[in-house]
Amino acid sequence: MKRSKLIIFFLILAVVTQAQILKPVKWTFSGVPVKGKAGIYEVHMTAMIDKGWKTYSQSTPEDGPVATVVKFKPNPLVLLGGKVKEVGEMHKVHEEAFGVDVWYYKDKVDFVQVVKLKNALSPHKGDLSQREREVILQGTVAFMVCDAHQCLPVEEIEFSVELK
Repeated sequence: MKRSKLIIFFLILAVVTQAQILKPVKWTFSGVPVKGKAGIYEVHMTAMIDKGWKTYSQSTPEDGPVATVVKFKPNPLVLLGGKVKEVGEMHKVHEEAFGVDVWYYKDKVDFVQVVKLKNALSPHKGDLSQREREVILQGTVAFMVCDAHQCLPVEEIEFSVELK
């Protein structure tokens, strides 16, 4: 009896550990220098969204699904330039489940933040060591993703982007 319970336990454990974890959004993060503008970068937080899934704009109403939120950790070497922009094909639809209009993206969305390195403003920037010229910008992206049948819990992804 004990042996059969033990076998059943391990069979259930094997099935549970083989269960697929849904990750319908793949993120990439990069810092791209803006041509002709020393010390200015675009930080790209790009979401590739699996077919049939959608993620929401930063502007989604409070009564709707959870809006995407981008936060940057304070860095004394970086100035943030305005709000995070959304680049992608935004869809707007009235969602009966939430009772509000929602804005969302399918396939791909690129969240872009313009930043300026403070050390680029220094009159002695030629005196900076290689380490001082390379700046790490860290932050998080919190987002919700849904398909036609379910919404997954809000996920928060940490990122780190080297600006050099």
